[in-house]
Amino acid sequence: MALRLDGKALAKDVETRLGTVVSMAVASVGRPPGLAVLRVGDDPASAVYVANKEKACARIGVENFGAHLPADTPASDVLKTIQTLNADPRVDGILLQLPLPDGLDETPLLQAIDPEKDADGLHTLNLGRLLKGEPGPRSCTPAGVMALLKSNGIDPAGQRAVVIGRSILVGQPMALMLQAANATVTVAHSRTADLHAHTREADILVVAAGRPEMVGAEHVKPGAAVVDVGIHRKPEGGLCGDVRSAEVESVAAALSPVPGGVGPMTVTMLLVNTVVAWCRRHDLEHGLDDLIV
Repeated sequence: MALRLDGKALAKDVETRLGTVVSMAVASVGRPPGLAVLRVGDDPASAVYVANKEKACARIGVENFGAHLPADTPASDVLKTIQTLNADPRVDGILLQLPLPDGLDETPLLQAIDPEKDADGLHTLNLGRLLKGEPGPRSCTPAGVMALLKSNGIDPAGQRAVVIGRSILVGQPMALMLQAANATVTVAHSRTADLHAHTREADILVVAAGRPEMVGAEHVKPGAAVVDVGIHRKPEGGLCGDVRSAEVESVAAALSPVPGGVGPMTVTMLLVNTVVAWCRRHDLEHGLDDLIV
């Protein structure tokens, strides 16, 4: 059976470390770290994600400055909210929850976030910093994948890595992070011919295709580490990922579960970005360098 890449357990450990950093420094700073998750509309999945983020903030002592705007809020008002959060000295991290309602273009709104408060690492400046290997907040999901691999002793250096999916949220930054860790990286996508031929060469396979259970045992090299980024609700109830886990766990050496794998680490890396930004603003040592890609 494949090694379980337990994101829930790792997230708990990282939260403990973050809570210690906050509790030791909050008195000298005079305020706790602040995170603002901005949600527009009533997407049910977004509501769950935001609630999980708010609970995680409370567990480690991060103050919540989130806002929930109606779905018909004009872009100009969303922009004003972002600008207000940019100017608020209590806020160290800002995240615009995606997807946005129809009619709102995420690109200019993400660009409006102060790059130093960009808690999800999606500002063009921070993506450029990732490309150049410069310090800055990193996209939470791929950063969480890297932490999950590292904590389980899976070193990408010299390995063949394949990422399925090329979104700016996961696939593209994931490929850059693996490349920075000295893996040889292939990015596959919906136009990739003969997907099996690529994925069966992968020592590390990261699946972020957004298609339920599309990857099975036939896609996986025996002994590979497989990270399933997808999460979907089944029509009959329950959750599944992009990987047919029952098939793959007998072939892979390591596999992340859904739920309980990448998802908890995505939330935790949001907290890491926020606490690190808080520490940097106040010239504090944080001891979290092993979590910073």
